[in-house]
Amino acid sequence: MSDITIRNNPARLRFEVLDGGTAVGQAAYVDDGATHRIFYHTVIEDGYGGQGLAGRLAAHALDETVAAGLKIVPVCPYIKKYLGKHARYEAMIQKPTPALLAVLKEALEQHVRR
Repeated sequence: MSDITIRNNPARLRFEVLDGGTAVGQAAYVDDGATHRIFYHTVIEDGYGGQGLAGRLAAHALDETVAAGLKIVPVCPYIKKYLGKHARYEAMIQKPTPALLAVLKEALEQHVRR
């Protein structure tokens, strides 16, 4: 696990956990083009579970989101759970609204059409 890195891959709209350059986990998001980042899916590959990588990924993704001045919109169950245990993000959380969920739905539909 010495080659583990975490980075934002804005071209793929996700934060990635990399093992020697190979993606082994991700926290997928959609930005609304204004002030919100909607996190909708977090996953770590089975062989990498139990190593704390999801928590490291969430912390990196949320810290970078806050540093960019974006509000965190938790749709993903893991991100919701993480936020519930880490009060330092409380001021930057925006509960999902119908308008933000519509942004997410549209973005996912466009992705499927590609």
